[in-house]
Order: sequence, then structure tokens, then C-alpha cells
Amino acid sequence: MQPLVECVPNISEGRDAERIERIVAAARSVEGVSVLDVDPGKETNRTVITFVGAPEAVLEGAFRLIQRASELIDMSKHKGAHPRHGATDVCPFVPVAGVTMEQCSELARRLGARVGSELQIPVYLYEHAATRPERRSLAYLRQGEYEALPTKLAQEQWRPDFGPARFVPRSGVVTIGAREFLIAYNVNLNSRVKEHATDLAFDLREKGRAVRRGQTDAWYTSGTLLKYEPSKQRFPSAYDDFVGKSLEELERHYREVLGLELREELAFHELDPSDLEGKSVHRRGRFKACRAVGWMIPEYGRAQISINLTDYKTTSMHDVLEASRDMARERGAVVTGSEIVGLVPYDALRRAADFYLARQGSSRGIPVVDLVETAVQSLGLKDVGKFDPQKSILGLPTTDGPLVSKRLNDFADEVSRATPAPGGGSIAALVGSLGASLAAMVANLTHAKSAHRAAHVELEEVAVRAQQLKDALLRAVDLDTQAFDAVMEAMRLPKATPTESAARDAAIEAGTKRATQVPLHTAELCLEALELCRRARRRGPAGLRDGRRRRRARRARGLRGRGLQRARQLEVDQGRRMGGAGARAGEGHGRARDGSRRRDGCQGRGAALSCCGGVRSPRAQMLMSSSKRISSVVC
Repeated sequence: MQPLVECVPNISEGRDAERIERIVAAARSVEGVSVLDVDPGKETNRTVITFVGAPEAVLEGAFRLIQRASELIDMSKHKGAHPRHGATDVCPFVPVAGVTMEQCSELARRLGARVGSELQIPVYLYEHAATRPERRSLAYLRQGEYEALPTKLAQEQWRPDFGPARFVPRSGVVTIGAREFLIAYNVNLNSRVKEHATDLAFDLREKGRAVRRGQTDAWYTSGTLLKYEPSKQRFPSAYDDFVGKSLEELERHYREVLGLELREELAFHELDPSDLEGKSVHRRGRFKACRAVGWMIPEYGRAQISINLTDYKTTSMHDVLEASRDMARERGAVVTGSEIVGLVPYDALRRAADFYLARQGSSRGIPVVDLVETAVQSLGLKDVGKFDPQKSILGLPTTDGPLVSKRLNDFADEVSRATPAPGGGSIAALVGSLGASLAAMVANLTHAKSAHRAAHVELEEVAVRAQQLKDALLRAVDLDTQAFDAVMEAMRLPKATPTESAARDAAIEAGTKRATQVPLHTAELCLEALELCRRARRRGPAGLRDGRRRRRARRARGLRGRGLQRARQLEVDQGRRMGGAGARAGEGHGRARDGSRRRDGCQGRGAALSCCGGVRSPRAQMLMSSSKRISSVVC
């Protein structure tokens, strides 16, 4: 797996499109950097930029972007609704694939050192790269915002991690770090009142809010602040109506009744137990890994709860949306939808789709495109603007390829031409994919029937896995042809000298291994699809069983065609087979044969597919010929 890092710098410019493009171009100029998203906000006067690449490329792209932003943005003239304290306000590195959080933290430290020394801009490190526990929090570092920097930078506790400990009016400071994937998620209200959004935000966010009592209307903020009064022996509880006469009594109540530690709660809210006189009582919010504020967006004509989900596996979009809907309804407001700013991982949307499908009693074993559409509709992601899955979803599964993307008749024409590829491997993968599709169909049709409610869990498992097999086999249609083409390219390499000949042999061997592994994997997937059919048969209605028999036979032929034929083709060095790969293919062939022979009426209907298993194509003979020139093939 190639290492992949995401970088999400937020710059303090959201209105001047030309200036934004010049800043983005600085990162784009680095080879290996792919800019995925540029999301400006006029009201916030802030742009979220997302780019990915190999670690070193992303590191260089981040430096160039910070440098250009410091040249083009004058913070002394900046105004916007979003908290900020620098031209490049924040610049986090996010591990995507093949990279650890510690490696991203090291990137943050290297970037901070370079920005501080070469650009002479003060740098703070935050989140996983933080040098002190309190500096993990971006909100802590940004308190007072840009306007507080002259005073803060003169104090020892605010000495930057890198760069000068002095105020730089034009650029402010840069906060660089490493964090988990952050989802910027806004919930829309049918209100133009910022305070309505703030009221809901304080209940949602992990930090929570000051406790109030005696509300005069539906909004929590209409109540009176509850305060500690040690001088009157009043120590109110934040979570119920209990009032202790001493700190110790309140502490016992927290521990014995609420299951909490009072001193931990006070520390969380930065309250000193020895200095509580007149201080507001605070309680935590509903969700961990959730930050939220309220604001009014004139361009939308409504208030929003602006939310940062710092760990969507702990708190998801649908968690906060459903809570917002409930709380807004209690207050007489309506949540009209929501908005994702920047990118969102596919896994986060899939979790939302799974939640809403399960709640309505529908099967989750549906195509990716349907899962995405379910999430988009359920979350209301088109409420205030467009949502393009292709541009907004990171890691969106796809089966696109030169062959799979063809029309069916064009694909058939391509196979029929006098070329070795696409051949049996691609055809077997396609047939297996269609078989898996039918398995999912049977499971979903049965899942929808109330008479089969007892089997819903198992049928949904079958449908979910069948969808995964369907997509994997579709991808194998192109992978098989690409693997064969790689062998052909290796055969065309020069062999005039011993060095060239050795390089050519090595390339042919590597290519042939790959050309073996792809169809073997196809065979394994077909076998698994066959097992899913057996599970569905035990639960499905009688009216669907005849069709299922035909599907079982179809998958068995795909398995025999790819697994056994490949094992036989790639014999090397005096008849030796491919070790474990040959054994796996032979075992799969036996299981498929046993399964299909138990089904009457299959052989005639599947005769059109016999080319996958019984005819050695020119391509197969070419692969076999090449394999005999290789010393060994190890799969």
C-alpha cells in the first residue's frame, strides 16, 4: 500500500477567488500533490483546502501554501464570522493509508520548524503533535483570536513552538498538527436567529454549557445561570436538582448517584475546587469528539449549528442530526437539512445509510450508489446547496474501468475480436459478478417479506456480502485483462544482451504471477458467491429456487473455468504445479463441481459458458508457453 497523507489547511480568505486560486496553485505546483477540494465561505471569510499525496510531497505543498498565503493575506484587515488567528489559520496532517499518526506528527514538527525559521512566522503545534497537553486543543490555542496575539505572544506560557515569540501583524500565527479525519458538518435550522443555533450547539458539543434553571420559554438560554455559592453552603449538581451543603457532600453525590468524579468534572470545565464562589455550574454536552457553535449565514438566510466531528467513529453525523432534530422540535424549531463542508469519508456516509436503512427495516445489502443516495436524502445534504458524491466523498468505491464502462453490446464485440484479451478471465469475472448480483436480489426480495422475518439477519448478511463480491468481481473484469497485457509488454522487452534477457525474464515471471493471481482470486470470489447461494436457498421462498439452481451452476462454471484452467495452464519445470495456488484452485473446482452436480437442469442452460472451462484459448496457450520459460512461479 502506497503511503497517503491528507492535508487540510484553512486560510483566512473566502471572498477573493483570484487570491484563493493563487494560494491553492502553490500547493498544486508540487509534483505528486492532488488538490481534492477548495471550499470558500464568504460569511466566514475562510477557505478549506484539501489535498493528498505521498508524505514528502504533501509536506512541500503545505509549506508553499503557507508561504503564499503569508504573502497575499493581510490579517490586520481580516474580518469574518469564523474564529481565526492567522493567514493560514490551521494546517493539519491526516493519515489516510499506509501512514501512522506518529509519522503525521513528525511531518507537522518538520513543517513547523521550517515555517518558523524560513518564514519567521510563529508556529503552534496542536492535537497529536502538541508539545504540551493543554495545546492539544485548537480552541485553547486560538482563544482571544488574532486580536489577542500582541498580548499573548509576550507571555511565556504562549511562547510558540517554532518561530519568533513576537507579534507578526500581517500573517498572525500558524497552527500545525496531526489529527484524525475531521468532518466539518453543519445542521440547518428554519430560523434566522443565531442564538437558536447556539442554544442547540451547546447541548450537542462535548464541552457542554453553563447550567440554567427556571426557563421562561422553550429555549434553554431563557433560564437563570446556576452558580456555586460556598459562602451560603450551596453546591448545586450540574445533572440533577441535588444541592450539597459542602463540596465533599456534592462529591459523594456525584460518585454514588451519578457515577461521576466531581473533581474530574471541575477540571474538565477548568474550574478550581478551591475557588468556586460565584462561578457558573457547567455540565458536559451529549457527544464526545464533537465541537459546535451557532452562527447565522446570510447567503443561506438561516442559522446553522456549525459542528466539527473530530472522530466520526465515536460520534457520527446521524447521531448529532437526530439529536438536533429532537431538541429543535422541543423548542419549536425545525431542522431542514444539513451540509458537509469539504470532504467526507465514504465510511462515514455508509454508517449513516446503514443507520437509516436499519431503522426503517430495509436491507443494507444494496449497491454503493443506493447507499450513498440513502445517506444524502436522510441527512438532507442538498438542503442549501449541491452535494456531488464524486467530488465530496473520499474513498468512494468504484468499479469503473475501460471494459466495465462499455455498453454490453460493445463489450461483447470487443471480446469477439481477434485479440487475446479480454478473454476467459474477464468473462468469468463478469459472469460471477452477475451471479452475485442475483444472489443479492434473492436475499433482498426475501428480506422484504414479512413471512421470512425470522431470517432477516442472515439474509441481510448474504445481501451485504453479495454486493461486495459483485463489485470485486466487476473490478476483476478489467484487472484480468490488465494483468495479461502486462505479460505481453514484458515479452516485448529487448533481449539482445544477457542483462536485457535477464531483465526480460524477471518481468515475464512477475507478470505471469500476477496473471495467475487475478483469475485465482476470481475463482475464490465465485466460490464464496456459491456458498452465499447455498445459504440463501435454505431461507428463500420456493418460487425462487429454480432460478437459484441456475445461478449456482453459473457460478460453478466461473469457478471451474478460472481456477482449474489457470492451475493447469501455469505448469512449470517438468509438470510442477503452483503449490498452494494450484491446491486452492483444485479444491475450489471440486467444491463447485459437487455443488452444481446436485442441481438438475443446470448443464444445458450453462453450456454457453463452457468456453470458460473447457477450451484453451490462444491467450491461455500463450501464458502457458511463457510460463515454461520461467524457472518457477510462486503464488
